[in-house]
Amino acid sequence: MKNYTYVYTLFLVFVFNTFCDGQSKTDLPKDNAKPETKEVSISHGPNRITRNIIQDRKGNIWIAAFDGIFRYDGKSLTNVTDNVSSARFFSLLEDSKGNLWFGSIGSGVYFYDGKSFKNFTTRDGLANDAVTNIYEDKTSTIWFGTASGASRYNGKSFQNFKIKEVPLPTDADSVHVSVYQHTLSENHWTHNDINMIIEDKNGKFWFATRGYARIYDGKTFTTLTHDGKPFTNVRSIIEDKKGNIWLGGNDGLWRYDGRTFTNFTQSFVGYVYEDREGNIWTSSQENSQAVFKQGNVFTNITGSPKSTWALSRYDGKSLSDKQPTATQIKSNLGMVFGILEAKDGSIWFGANDGVYRYDGNTIADFKSKEGQK
Repeated sequence: MKNYTYVYTLFLVFVFNTFCDGQSKTDLPKDNAKPETKEVSISHGPNRITRNIIQDRKGNIWIAAFDGIFRYDGKSLTNVTDNVSSARFFSLLEDSKGNLWFGSIGSGVYFYDGKSFKNFTTRDGLANDAVTNIYEDKTSTIWFGTASGASRYNGKSFQNFKIKEVPLPTDADSVHVSVYQHTLSENHWTHNDINMIIEDKNGKFWFATRGYARIYDGKTFTTLTHDGKPFTNVRSIIEDKKGNIWLGGNDGLWRYDGRTFTNFTQSFVGYVYEDREGNIWTSSQENSQAVFKQGNVFTNITGSPKSTWALSRYDGKSLSDKQPTATQIKSNLGMVFGILEAKDGSIWFGANDGVYRYDGNTIADFKSKEGQK
């Protein structure tokens, strides 16, 4: 039986802003386009929570969902783990050698060389079998963010990192935390529940956790603070092309330029992504006022009473006096997760019920027909 994907018109809200002090913002324009629906034949696609999306060097789209790992070759979707594991998959990485790594919740991580799979779990030295993030550093070492700290894999063995919980400072200075521990003992502190790991241009590692955000310089962990307060439950962290660090989580969207922090929205931000043009995309829940700040001018976006989730794009500059500085893609699909800009310029994102592709005009829904019944 053939399955179908439904393509329908996107509802866009363009938020206009100016970049000179003293100028006021314009009203939000309305999009009155009528929905367009058509069917596109595909194979079985994800219809459960989709957490992460990547594109490999061959152009294939890989999707980590709670019902499997899916590969999209531009024509059809294939569940490559259908006969391998029934795990709920959460994270993805293509390493520098072209191998793929799939992180799961409860079943560890799977290594895939294009032909066969190898599963790594706590029995092999992994810190925890819930793997929420996979990252390759500049030395081609693979890092795994887990529910019990970070694991570093050198191709032969795992080295595990846990952060000791210490009191916060009373002033605005960051606190240096004790040297990391190499231990395999179970630890459910939120400070070791890793959401994301990155290495910045200076070789420092940033850890986004369900507790506080930390920086690791190779010897010690430092708690990241703003105005003396720690960043809590940071869900996503990236370094942009200019070297700025962006953090999204309970405290909203923040940018760190190496000296100062700038806040762009106080609403919860679940994911942060930079596209090829340098635009910053975020996913957030509009159950409260979202504020995008540029200079001294603010644009207020009031959320819907149904707590609609949305993708937001912040371009950080003005191409013309009326160029939108933040574009919102409103979604009634529930929470919005991983974001990817494909090589053709389309934006892919995950949701509670599968994966979606936005081509600038329409959103394609890749749920299987069975999943829609």
